[in-house]
Amino acid sequence: MNKRIFITGTGTGVGKTVTAACVTEALQADYWKPVQTGLSEGTDTNTILSLISNTTTICHPEVYALEAPESPHLAARMQQQSIEVDRILARLEAFDPSRQLVIEGAGGLMVPVNEEVFTLEMISRMQARVIIAAQNYLGSINHAMLTARLLQHTGVPVIGWIFGGDWHSNEEDIIRWSGIPRIGRIPQATTVGKAFIQEQAQLLSPSLHQLL
Repeated sequence: MNKRIFITGTGTGVGKTVTAACVTEALQADYWKPVQTGLSEGTDTNTILSLISNTTTICHPEVYALEAPESPHLAARMQQQSIEVDRILARLEAFDPSRQLVIEGAGGLMVPVNEEVFTLEMISRMQARVIIAAQNYLGSINHAMLTARLLQHTGVPVIGWIFGGDWHSNEEDIIRWSGIPRIGRIPQATTVGKAFIQEQAQLLSPSLHQLL
């Protein structure tokens, strides 16, 4: 069975990194963010390292680490670089295939990785299954359903939704309309630390293992 899990979001700022931390902790999986932008704000890999409690997880280094807090294609363009998806895929193939791997993307499915390839195509070429991180906000139903329909239309396998923030009845509608199951939800927290991640990982663990 393919052990690659790709965390995508319905948009930017919907809690992908916290979701990735909880899933990584729940599965004691490895973690990888192949393309990091916005280096001045820190890296998601370092955030994951600070939040994980288990001693099994390996956080693999980024293939590309770019300064500008922009989409990968634009951040690379600003540094006069080019992101090569084949290079990312070659790194992926070098990882231990027996280990579950949580891969965190940048933004949503239609974020361009480079001038030609969008995140959705990269996920497909990775042969990964997807967990969708979502939150409730004005327009979130549209973003969630577009994400779900695009994955279903292209045949990319979806494990389920992980919702974040405050609960809203929109979640039930999105699950019903999309036909994609809910893995769980991660509540809003004043402080996100190891204890919080460990607690949420334990709550997500039964559904995750069932759906995997």
